[in-house]
Formats: sequence, structure tokens, C-alpha cells
Amino acid sequence: MEVFLSFCSTFGVVLIFLLAIASAAIKIVQEYERGVIFRLGRLVGAKGPGLFFIIPFVDRMIKVDLRVVTLDIPAQEAITKDNVTVKVDAVAYFRVVDPSAAITQVENYRQATWRIAQTTLRSVLGQSELDELLTRREQINHKLQQIIDEHTEPWGVKVSIVEVKDVELPDTLKRAMARQAEAEREKRGKIIHAEGELQASHALAEAANIISREPAALQLRYLETLVEIAAEKNSTILFPLPIELFKIFSDLVSK
Repeated sequence: MEVFLSFCSTFGVVLIFLLAIASAAIKIVQEYERGVIFRLGRLVGAKGPGLFFIIPFVDRMIKVDLRVVTLDIPAQEAITKDNVTVKVDAVAYFRVVDPSAAITQVENYRQATWRIAQTTLRSVLGQSELDELLTRREQINHKLQQIIDEHTEPWGVKVSIVEVKDVELPDTLKRAMARQAEAEREKRGKIIHAEGELQASHALAEAANIISREPAALQLRYLETLVEIAAEKNSTILFPLPIELFKIFSDLVSK
């Protein structure tokens, strides 16, 4: 009986040990992950997704997420090329394309990408003018994406999109820009008014030429004006008289 109990206890210990070995050897990696394997400190490669086996106590696995990461770049204060102080924040989208490089080439690829994005944003702001930053946002975004992706490529990280979210300007500059916009609107209004006066003068000159060739047209215009005034029910009606009528009276008096 004692031998049987000893055998059962030994079998139980062996079974537990085998289960522990099996659990350490069996690895499951999700579809969006890869397992980077190190064997006795040397890189073996990336495996997955699915079920695979490693050598317990010899191999070590580190999981790497391959999904797109949204990285918020905090607001950076910098001086633009035309000496204007601005504060700009942005967002970057990146993903790991080489899991082995992301583990072996950099200590923490997320933090490293975040830091290089901050320094790149400050650098690009210093090389750009304020008007370019406000009106050519797509070019700034493309330039940021190219520079950041160039730095993170050796780490196995691909930066796909960088977007500048907000540009914060000093209050004094905002007021100056508002005054400039108001002056620009007044300028356009005056130009439009002057163009209208020019077109009206051309129309009047053309009308005067037509009336000078046809005197009856002037009489018709007088009658049309009378109708317009009478339609408004005014108590006083001004009726224009042609100069030729006064010439007739002057000739009679002179005779």
C-alpha cells in the first residue's frame, strides 16, 4: 500500500512537471501579434500568428503588436522662420513592420517614436513661416511624415500619417490678423464700388450717344420719369423741360 501511494505521489509530481513544461513550450500568438524568439540570448526570428512550440528554459519570447498606434504629440512651442512664437500639437499614426528590429534595434520603440516626433515637430516649425504653417498644412504634414519615418525606419517602424491638429497664436497676433483681414475686406469693397462706377460711366456715355442721335428718346425718357414719380404718389412733381423750349422764348423776346 505504501509503495502504491509512493508511486502515485511520484507520478503526480512528474505529471505536474510535464504539464509545466508543456505550458512553457506551447505558445499562442494572436493574428495582430508576432512572437520574437531568442534562444540562449541569440535572435531566432519572429513567429506567428497561431500555435507554435519553443524550447522551455532555452527560448524566450517577446510579443509585438502590429496594429496601427495613434500617437498624440503634445503641444510644442517654437519660433517660426519669420520670428513668430507659436504652439502646435499634432498626431501621428505608425505601426511595426519588422518585429525583430523593433525589439533589437531600440529599447522602447513607442517612446523613441514619440520623442523623435516631438523634436521633428519643433525643427519643422523653426524652418517654416507662419503663412506657410497656416495655409500649406498638407505640405507641413507630408514633411513631418517623411522626416519621422526616415528616423524610425531602422527600428522597423513605419509612420504612415502625421497631422497638425491645432496652431495656437498669441493674442496680439490674432488681433493684428483680424485688423488685416478687415482692411482687406474694405479694400475689396472699394475696388468693387470703383468698378461699378466705371461700368456705370460707360453705360451713361453710351446712353448719351444714343440720345444725342435720337432727340425723341430724350422726350420718352422724360415721360418715363414722370410715370415713375407719379406712381409713388408724391405731392410735388418735378418735370424736366428741354433747353430748346427756353431758346424759343428767348428768341421771341429778342424779336
